[in-house]
Amino acid sequence: MLERLFGSRDADPSRAKRTPPGQYLTAKFPVLHYGSVPRIDLARWDFRAWGEVDAPLTLTWEQFRALPRKSETVDIHCVTRWSKLDTTWEGVPISAILALARVLPTATHVIAHCEAGYTTNLPLAVLADEDVMLADAYDGQPLTPEHGYPLRLLVPKRYFWKSAKWLRGLEFLDHDEPGFWERYGYHNDADPWKEQRTSE
Repeated sequence: MLERLFGSRDADPSRAKRTPPGQYLTAKFPVLHYGSVPRIDLARWDFRAWGEVDAPLTLTWEQFRALPRKSETVDIHCVTRWSKLDTTWEGVPISAILALARVLPTATHVIAHCEAGYTTNLPLAVLADEDVMLADAYDGQPLTPEHGYPLRLLVPKRYFWKSAKWLRGLEFLDHDEPGFWERYGYHNDADPWKEQRTSE
C-alpha cells in the first residue's frame, strides 16, 4: 500500500543511504496537516521572536523579506513514512533570526507558534543547526497555501511535522514544553534515523 502511494525503496545505493529506516521515496509532495488551510493577509501578517531573548522582535512581511536569504537543497522525511530527496528551499537562515533577537544563554528550547494555535517544540541546539531556515519558497516558487504560505519552519534533520507550516513566531524558553502533536503522543525528538515516531 505505501509503495503504491509514495513509491518504493530506491535500489540506487547512494539514494538508499539517504533514506531513513521505514521510509519510502516519493517524487510527489504529499499534503498532510491538521485542520483547514488558513487564509493569510500579508498586509496584517507579522513574525515575532520573544521569550529568553535580549531583543524581542516583530517583523512585517516586507521587513522579513529584507533579511539575508539563502537557498538550500535538503532531504525531507515525514512521520507518515514518505521521504523526498533533493528538495530546494529559499528563505531566511535561522542564524539571522537568532542574531537579531539576541538569544540569551538561558534559552534551551523553542516553541514554533503558527496559525490556528498550532505549535511544535525543538531544543535550541537543533533549531540553531546551519540547515534550518524560515522558508518562504520551494522549488523556485513561493510556498503554496497547502505547504505553509507564506512562511514555514524548515528543520530537515527531524520528521517533517517539526517543520511547522504557517509560522508566526518563535518563543525561546529556558525549559522544554511539548507542542501540539507531541501532546498527542508523537515523539518529542522526532529523529527519522532513530524512527522516533511516537513516544514510549
